[in-house]
Amino acid sequence: MLSLLVSNLCDMCQRKVVLVTFTILSNWLVYSPAVAQPQVYRDRVEPQWFGDQTKFWYRVDLSKGRREFQLVDATAGIRKPAFDHANVAMQLKKLLSREISAEQLPIESLEFSDDGTLLLVSSQGKFRLNQATEELSRIEPRPGDLITKLFLPIQPSGSSSQDTELVIQNELDHPVLMFWVDGSRTLHEYGSVAPKETRRQHTFASHVWLFRNPDGTDMGCFRALPNASQILINPTTLESVSRAERPRRRERADVPEKALAPDGQTSVFCKDSNLWLHVKADQCDVPLTTAANEKKSFRKDATHSRGVSMDYDLPDFGDSVPDVRWSHDSTHVLAFQTTQVVEKLVHYVESTPTDQLLPKLQTYPYFRAGDAIPVQSPRLFRISDRQEVPILTELFPNPWSLEFLRWSDDGSRFWLLYNERGHQRLRVLEVLTDTGAVRCVVDEHSDTFIHYSTDGKFELRWLPNDQLLWASERSGWNHLYRYDVKSGEAINALTSGEWNVRRIEHIDETAGIVWFYAMGIREGQDPYHEHFCRVNFDGSDLKILTEGDGTHEITWSPDRRWFLDRYSRVDLPPITELRAAEGQQVCELEAADASEIIADRGTLPERFVAKGRDGRTDIWGIVHRPRNFDPAKTYPVVENIYAGPHDYHVPKDFQNGFGHQHRIVDAGFIVVQIDGMGTAWRSKAFHDVCYRNLKDAGLPDRILWMKALQEKMPQLDLTRVGIYGGSAGGQNAMSALLWHGDFYKAAVADCGCHDNRMDKIWWNEQWMGFPSGDHYEQNSNMVNAHLLQGQLMLVVGELDRNVDPATSTQVAKKLVDAGKDFDFVVVPGAGHGACETPWASKKRIAFFQRALRAETAATPAP
Repeated sequence: MLSLLVSNLCDMCQRKVVLVTFTILSNWLVYSPAVAQPQVYRDRVEPQWFGDQTKFWYRVDLSKGRREFQLVDATAGIRKPAFDHANVAMQLKKLLSREISAEQLPIESLEFSDDGTLLLVSSQGKFRLNQATEELSRIEPRPGDLITKLFLPIQPSGSSSQDTELVIQNELDHPVLMFWVDGSRTLHEYGSVAPKETRRQHTFASHVWLFRNPDGTDMGCFRALPNASQILINPTTLESVSRAERPRRRERADVPEKALAPDGQTSVFCKDSNLWLHVKADQCDVPLTTAANEKKSFRKDATHSRGVSMDYDLPDFGDSVPDVRWSHDSTHVLAFQTTQVVEKLVHYVESTPTDQLLPKLQTYPYFRAGDAIPVQSPRLFRISDRQEVPILTELFPNPWSLEFLRWSDDGSRFWLLYNERGHQRLRVLEVLTDTGAVRCVVDEHSDTFIHYSTDGKFELRWLPNDQLLWASERSGWNHLYRYDVKSGEAINALTSGEWNVRRIEHIDETAGIVWFYAMGIREGQDPYHEHFCRVNFDGSDLKILTEGDGTHEITWSPDRRWFLDRYSRVDLPPITELRAAEGQQVCELEAADASEIIADRGTLPERFVAKGRDGRTDIWGIVHRPRNFDPAKTYPVVENIYAGPHDYHVPKDFQNGFGHQHRIVDAGFIVVQIDGMGTAWRSKAFHDVCYRNLKDAGLPDRILWMKALQEKMPQLDLTRVGIYGGSAGGQNAMSALLWHGDFYKAAVADCGCHDNRMDKIWWNEQWMGFPSGDHYEQNSNMVNAHLLQGQLMLVVGELDRNVDPATSTQVAKKLVDAGKDFDFVVVPGAGHGACETPWASKKRIAFFQRALRAETAATPAP
């Protein structure tokens, strides 16, 4: 797994032989964790395509260092070993004078040239395999074969579960210290690389490693790649360390003070809140407006992004920076005048800062449901006579946002996207530059809400011939529609039926084809499974290009003639197939081996479906059993809930592990996860259950689901049911004890948004609407705290910047006032998701064991 530069082999390409170069690793040192975690093998294929894109090779990493290489001929539909592994092992054994087996070849990568030549690169030598004679010979390495990309300053590690390796060659006369840099830039020491030695280090893609001199000075960092990486440390590579500047917060955003017209002859800027025009020819400044002030300014606004979009640290723009859009022909400029509001702030105390003994008061901007927000008004100016063209405002009276979309090529019109406060209307508006007249191109309305905040539910794509592509749930399901921009009429629906378009993958404007993922399109399968499809612009020739019973992800060949289809379920390890562009299966590539996971857990999660509250709708969920599950016993049940309406939440693809779910089941429970009504990606009616009704959280469906599961699985003890969740799931968990305390006996609510008037504006107004009326109080855990039944543990992180920590404190106060007994856990130094810290996670398990009288498991999973 070495990422190396391949030297120029043009002189060899003239030969009629196939070359094979193998990566050989010396000092075969394996640095592994103290406890080896079970792995899944053959679960991913990373194709390396030939130049003609009819063939590719890929590497398969197996247990105990075993490895194989496969070659695929897409045209012929043949998959076979890329070379004779046993023969290569035998010859390498002689060349290197060491034991080498066919299963554990020290080979890292292959490369094929357009003429079929196969190349491999090693850290200490190259080898040529003449496939006609099957003779292996050594090729001497040349300078430049190794590459090292080190950088400073230190950056945090990314998040990835993809295994990879580093091979570090230290050519210095002193040892090199190694540190793993975690996601918060904390350093973890991992020993050293001795002088003139090579070390191999297991890691994960996107993890960052720091190399340091013995005197404590930093040499450089390296971010691990998906394929293994060779790191050569010598004076030359250290001199070329990339030293990017640390990002710094400036007092003003880095935006030009004047907005220059496309022709370069004029520009506009803001002065004393008004809009001014600068003319380059005579170097004069002329005011376009005179009545603006600080409360209604043409200055580009940052408060909306800070308080609404939660970009807390965005600095103010410069006083002269205008918010404008020039027409392509420089004849008109569209400016936005912002009505300012008082910026709402959240304050909290950081009790234990890392840089001082005394606590700190922290503050950040935060708009809540119902708050006044900055409002933008469009103003259009004609440059020739410096006059304003008044824009009629009747079609956008109460904006949540008014977004500029584009100018027409000839500058005769432009388009805006109007999202009305309350999220029940979306409009694409066209404005004529000559008159300021405004008309609707698309007018989308819902009596509940328009799910504008999730990709796939909101799609606006411009097409040739004055057309656009639009997503809508007007039929009760999420589908694509084509509009004529000139007439404002829908031309046709591209898709229809009782299923959902999930997201667009690609649009071919020339051929008039849309490729997309769909959910629920395969009858008889889980309706949350994603399948890959295509359809013509006119709605004809809809094709489902994937088949297997699972949720699918695809990877195209560079020329889009073939694609790899990888699909899985929580109970089915990934299967990877090669398919032609029109969906025909070419061959199966890999069926993942999850035997280590199954041996460790005893079983994979189980899928289960039961009817919801209406007696007709299928409710889907999964069951986690303890690894030492005894069918002769009964177990208390704990539900892991997150009912945020923005998505569905039960995993659908295969996962190597389930973190907190497994830790809880192994402490003596059965854990379930369910998507009840009110969550996304089923019908609009299914989703609308959440409207002004977040306290519902699908709990009636969840209770019926568990009762149906008990009939199949009598080991569930439904007299001992607990529930836990974080954020919206924290709100849901406490809601279960308020309104369904006859069924749920215990809950752990982590960092919950217990009153939607206290939480972030965009999320809560999306589902609860605007203005905030009595329904906000009716859904409030805080207002209804006196209804509590059962045992509750409230958890909050004192540094939470997602949900105001005061939300948990306020609901605790109401519980105290009502005389309710409960546990209140504040985690110092923790932010959002405080219960997933090791300390609080253990407290959660102990709480459930006490509250639900669970038998203590012998040894929970690490």
